[in-house]
Amino acid sequence: MAKPESGTGASASGARAPRRDGGKARGLGPRRSYLDGQMLIAMPTMGDDRFSRSVIYLCAHSSDGAMGIIVNRPAANISFTDLLVKLDVVPATDLIQLPPSAGGVKVLKGGPVETERGFVLHSSDFFIENSTLPIDNGICLTATLDILKAIARGSGPASAVLALGYAGWAPGQLESEIHQNGWLHCSADSELVFGRDNDAKYNKALKKIGIDIGMLSGEAGHA
Repeated sequence: MAKPESGTGASASGARAPRRDGGKARGLGPRRSYLDGQMLIAMPTMGDDRFSRSVIYLCAHSSDGAMGIIVNRPAANISFTDLLVKLDVVPATDLIQLPPSAGGVKVLKGGPVETERGFVLHSSDFFIENSTLPIDNGICLTATLDILKAIARGSGPASAVLALGYAGWAPGQLESEIHQNGWLHCSADSELVFGRDNDAKYNKALKKIGIDIGMLSGEAGHA
């Protein structure tokens, strides 16, 4: 949606696809039976402040790497309507005419890679041929301006969040981080992805796998 900006992902190693050096998220290819469509939950021992207490929706995970969107970190000092004006989707003078649903779209810090690029996670009632990626359980990803224009017209998806940037892992990197105790994972649901209470998502994700945060230790675990 906007000019890419380079960044890094969950660790300092080099990357291929999806790239973590500001390249395009090539992991958005054919689905494989990995963890795409699942939620990653950062362990309390996570040493990287960019991912502390983060909940990440995995959009793609394969032998080529992984790409996900952090869903519990709001972007500071910017609203969805601000972005519509910044991206020339609507002129500032027309903001008053936007449907109420547009004002309710949350803007998130999706991750440290390509932080000037927008990714919309949304319900499957909206689809653009050759632009929308169906992921799992009625959740899709679209990264073109067309979805923003549809939301501004009132013809967009019933549920949506706009993320600036994403998190990416090189081939085998996410698997290694899980085995080294960096992440838990659980099934996704619409409340974790689209829910308005970002502060509650971390504990909600842990409760889905029967874990209280006080019970967590340095031992690895999987949902």
